[in-house]
Amino acid sequence: MNRIGIYLKSILIPVITGGIIAFLISNFMDYQTLQKPNIAPPSTVFPIVWTIIYILMGISYGILEDKKLHDTKTRKIYYIQLVVNALWSIIFFILKWRLIAFLWIIILGILIAVMIDEFYQKDKLAGILQLPYLLWVIFASYLNLSIYLLNK
Repeated sequence: MNRIGIYLKSILIPVITGGIIAFLISNFMDYQTLQKPNIAPPSTVFPIVWTIIYILMGISYGILEDKKLHDTKTRKIYYIQLVVNALWSIIFFILKWRLIAFLWIIILGILIAVMIDEFYQKDKLAGILQLPYLLWVIFASYLNLSIYLLNK
């Protein structure tokens, strides 16, 4: 596969995954009606931030694929965290299991940290491009816990 194809595929996988999840949860979104902490962003921020994160995620993985630096361990951690990411939205919005979602997002944060370390060891830029993802998930963890506590 040529370079453009590698990056296109690498970007489209997380973007399409995120789009499918957004579609699946769209009828269950109750963010507007929940009690939230004062620093909670408006709902319009989330699709913008997630799109940027998914693009960075894809570019990061594309770097490793393009340079043939990925291996089974790298692929596993990347795709496992992507699945865990997708399932969080289902747990939080469809099932409305806010406390379980908080525990789930902590697992996601750990997986992201492991992925960053794995990527960084292979290519510094590939690891660095994942940092906004980790920072956003840390913030989302705070929001998740706050929403759980405020809406018990």
